[in-house]
Amino acid sequence: MSASIKTVHVKYFASIREALSLGQEEVSTVAPTLDALRAELIARGGAYTEALDSSRAVRMALNQALSEGSAALPPGAEVAFFPPVTGG
Repeated sequence: MSASIKTVHVKYFASIREALSLGQEEVSTVAPTLDALRAELIARGGAYTEALDSSRAVRMALNQALSEGSAALPPGAEVAFFPPVTGG
């Protein structure tokens, strides 16, 4: 069984947004999970690899709820990538 292509709305925040010079985009993907979507974006190379590399601490949200990378990625989902927030 082949994976079907779906479209998701991806938002980037803070240093990730700055690195990509992009705040949001529509992405066509076959990724079944958030981690798989992140890997697809990293595979684009360039700034995507720099900003989203798996060695970097990146938080993810699915439909405005913090989520683990193993979370299932439904069609039409809103995904957000952002660096961990520190405060004082």
